[in-house]
Amino acid sequence: MASSLTKDSVRPGTPGSEKTFLGHPRGLATLFMTEMWERFSYYGMKALLPLYLVAPGGLHMNAATATAIYSVYLSLVYLLAMPGGWVADRLLGPRKTVAVAGAVIMLGHVTLALPWSGSFFAGLGLVAIGSGLLKSNISTMVGHLYKGADDPRRDGGFTLFYIGINLGAFFAPLSIGTIGEKVNWHFGFALAALGMALGLAQFLLGSRHLSSRSDIVPTPMSAEEKRSTLTKAAVWAGVAVVFYAIVGFSGVYTLNWLMVPLTLAGVIIPVLVIARIKRDKDLDRAEQSKMSAYIWFFVAAAVFWMIYDQGGSTVSLFAEKSAENSVFGWQFPVSWYQSVNPVMIMALAPVFAWAWLALARRGKEPSTAVKFAMGLVLIGASFFLFLVPLGIADGGHKAAALWLVAIYFVQTVGELALSPVGLSVTTKMAPAKYASQMMGVWFLAVSAGDATTGLLSIANVNLDKTGIVALEAALAVVAGLAVWMYRKRVKELMGDVR
Repeated sequence: MASSLTKDSVRPGTPGSEKTFLGHPRGLATLFMTEMWERFSYYGMKALLPLYLVAPGGLHMNAATATAIYSVYLSLVYLLAMPGGWVADRLLGPRKTVAVAGAVIMLGHVTLALPWSGSFFAGLGLVAIGSGLLKSNISTMVGHLYKGADDPRRDGGFTLFYIGINLGAFFAPLSIGTIGEKVNWHFGFALAALGMALGLAQFLLGSRHLSSRSDIVPTPMSAEEKRSTLTKAAVWAGVAVVFYAIVGFSGVYTLNWLMVPLTLAGVIIPVLVIARIKRDKDLDRAEQSKMSAYIWFFVAAAVFWMIYDQGGSTVSLFAEKSAENSVFGWQFPVSWYQSVNPVMIMALAPVFAWAWLALARRGKEPSTAVKFAMGLVLIGASFFLFLVPLGIADGGHKAAALWLVAIYFVQTVGELALSPVGLSVTTKMAPAKYASQMMGVWFLAVSAGDATTGLLSIANVNLDKTGIVALEAALAVVAGLAVWMYRKRVKELMGDVR
């Protein structure tokens, strides 16, 4: 579709315009800043969440319950990215969907800032819904800025976009985390709301630089379809309300009545969605082949994120109780560990972007499958490294902060090998029928990984025990080796996508 746009029909800052942002379409700056502020609010709250859940001044839960809630929350954020893509494809288009999402996220953080424990889960739910609406669509709009899958700037553009994510993620724990831990938890949540308000304002002001494709509703619903969908949604919502009312009034309700269904959904729904797309007879042979290749990337990503996202739960809670959180005698808040990864990404992402381009010029750039294999092996190595501070703590000593920094460093290198490449290859391999929704499919891999962690926590598996950590590390390394061994077959299935 992009190739059919004339120069006159393209907004300023999109392909064909003279205005650029570091050599990329001007619209990338708008999306860069929007995502930066949204990630500021999200990662600030993410840094506070597990600590708030276990703190005596917070909800004072045990570590297993806190990890389960944290994992289910992350799983829901990414699970709802798929409906977020559907809303854009069928109802609003990506640009309007992102605007609505920003408002919902802001409202969620405001609700979290209220000084009542009863409002906590409502606020958490609103942030999850808003984040789901935003995630897949803002990434899709980055893809809209480029002239098809073969634009040589595409991977570099996604890497720059990733820097925007990590600018917000870096400053969030330092500000939101410090205020939450040292001053008041709810003041921290309020600062997250302010960050999202700034992001929403910036997006609305800079929307004129986005591609006109971002305004299009690819497959709009008819009036009859809207009525039918609304009726079904109302029925299912009514069933849920009645069911939980019965459970609540019967006196048998516990948190697991909510947690277990949500966690299972995070595992089952991604499998069902992938299977449905793969069986779709509207896809031609080339699209079917690409989906077969995509399954490899999906499973690899699920394993990766299962371990990676424990950096904010398992590793963070370990730091809170078993690490010497100081440098040269200077104590710092536990939430500050969550700034290590983004600052390393900002330092290393340009290096990776330059390296991929330099290797591509020489015809030696690793294939997507090889990059995924690298990411899996590195995330496994990070948890093998985690065994060292675990052993120190088992010996009755506090682990040095630099051990945890080393874990985050290895995870960062693995992330840069896998995540920006995964975003890019998803937009390249997406069947036309599933334009915006396909980015939601990529995020379902994160949902499946986090939901698996949630299931383990609900089952009271101690995720910070040596045996479990070693098992997860070995699983990632074996998965990486499997992807590497079958890389040629995966490349064949990808067809013309490189």
